[in-house]
Amino acid sequence: MTARSDVTAQTDTARTCLTVVLAAGEGTRMRSSRPKVLHPLAGRTLLAHVLAAVATVGGRVAVVIGPDAEPVAAAVRAIAPEADVFVQAERRGTAHAVRAARAALARGADDVLVVFADNPLIRPETYAQLRAPLAAGAAVSVLGFRPADPSGYGRLVTDGDDLVAIREEKDASPAERAIGLCNGGVMGLAGAQALALLDAVTDHNAKREFYLTDVVALARAAGRRAVVTEAADATEVLGVNTQGQLAEVGAVLQRRLRAAALDAGVCMAAPDTVHLSFDTRLGRDVTVEPYVVFGPGVTVEGGATIRAFSHLEGARVGPGAIVGPYARLRPGAVLERDVHVGNFVEVKASTIEAGAKANHLAYIGDARVGAGANVGAGTITCNYDGAAKHRTDIGAGAFIGSNSSLVAPVTIGEGAYVGSGSVITADVPPDGLAIGRGRQVVKEGWAAGRGKAARKKPGSAT
Repeated sequence: MTARSDVTAQTDTARTCLTVVLAAGEGTRMRSSRPKVLHPLAGRTLLAHVLAAVATVGGRVAVVIGPDAEPVAAAVRAIAPEADVFVQAERRGTAHAVRAARAALARGADDVLVVFADNPLIRPETYAQLRAPLAAGAAVSVLGFRPADPSGYGRLVTDGDDLVAIREEKDASPAERAIGLCNGGVMGLAGAQALALLDAVTDHNAKREFYLTDVVALARAAGRRAVVTEAADATEVLGVNTQGQLAEVGAVLQRRLRAAALDAGVCMAAPDTVHLSFDTRLGRDVTVEPYVVFGPGVTVEGGATIRAFSHLEGARVGPGAIVGPYARLRPGAVLERDVHVGNFVEVKASTIEAGAKANHLAYIGDARVGAGANVGAGTITCNYDGAAKHRTDIGAGAFIGSNSSLVAPVTIGEGAYVGSGSVITADVPPDGLAIGRGRQVVKEGWAAGRGKAARKKPGSAT
C-alpha cells in the first residue's frame, strides 16, 4: 500500500517550503572534466532542470555542493540567484550533506524537500505530491517507484499506508527483496521536525556515514508517521552517473517533449529522429521532417515547415515559412511570414522579412533582408572585418544575383539589382543596378594553342 490519494494534487500552496538540492556528486564515471550536474540535457544542464522543477514548488532553495565546486556554485548563481549555496566540506553521506544547509533549515519552513541535482526527470507535480502527506501530518514522505527489475535498489517496507523502513538490498531478507517498491532517494520532511531528525542520524555503520534513509526509523521511534509517495512513472527517478545513463535519461526526456509536441498539433513523420530542447515552441500545423535538431530558444509559428537535416538555435520562424533541407539558423535569426530558406543556407543575427527567399548555398549574417527580396545561390554577407561585425541592409524587392559578396557595412536599396558574381563594397540606390566584377576577356583559339605547346614539352601526355 502507498499513500497516493487524490489529495496529493491539492497541496496547500500557503505552506512554506525549503528545497535542499544536493549537487555534491562528482560523477567520476562520466569520464569528463565537467562537473556531473553541469552536463547538458535537451538544452540545459541537469542542475538547471532540477532547479526549474523545484521553482514551481515555491519557497526557498538551498544548494549543497562539494568542495572545489566553484563552477557549480557559479551555475547556481546564474540560474537561481536567490538560492543559498552551502559547501559540504567532507563527503560523509546524504544526511551529512543536508546538515550542511543547517543555516537554511534553521530559518524554518512548513516542508523541507531533499532532492538531487542528477535527477532531472522528476516532474513538478511529483514534488507537489511529495509535500501533500506532510500537510496531512506525516513527518517523512519518501518518493517510491516500481522498476522492472528492483535489483540493486533499496526496498520500501510498508505496513498498510505507513512506511516502516528503507532496507538496502544487501541488508534485506528474502521476503524484503521480493518487494517491488523501491526507494527513489528524494524525500520530504516536516519542517518542524527536520533538524531534530537529521541531528539524530548517527554514523554507526560500516562506512561511518550519515544516511538520510535513517530518518524513517527515527521518525517512527518518535511516534511520527512516515509514508510513501509513489512516482507515476518509474523513469522519473532515473539518475545520472555515467555517459550511458545521461543518454538514457535524455532519451526519456526527448520522448516526453515529442509527445507534447504531437499532442499540440505538430506533424512529425519520424519523431524519434527529431531532437528538441526543453524550451522549443512549435505551433499548430508545423511540419518537422526527419533528422531536425532544435537547440535552445527556438519558436516556430503555425504552418511552417522545417525540412530534413536542419539545425536551429535561438531562432524564430514565422507562419508559413519553409526552412531547409540542410539549413542552419543560428542565434538571432528571425524569419517572418512565408520566408523560404533552403538547402545549405546559414542565417545568423538577421531578420528576413515576409516573403523573401534565399533558396540555396548562402550565408546571411548581421543583416536585414527586406520583404520579397531574393538572395541568389552562393551569396554571402561579409559581416566580419577581423575586429568587428558590420550590418548589411537589403531593401524590399531587391534581387541579389548568384555568387555575390556584400561587404558590410553596405545598403542595397529597395528594388535594386546586384549582378551575379559581384563584390559590392558601396551602397546601391533603390532600383539601381550594381555590377562589381572584372570585365570578361575572351581570347579566341587560346586553348587550342595551349594544347599544342603542352604537347611539345618532354614527358607530356600524348
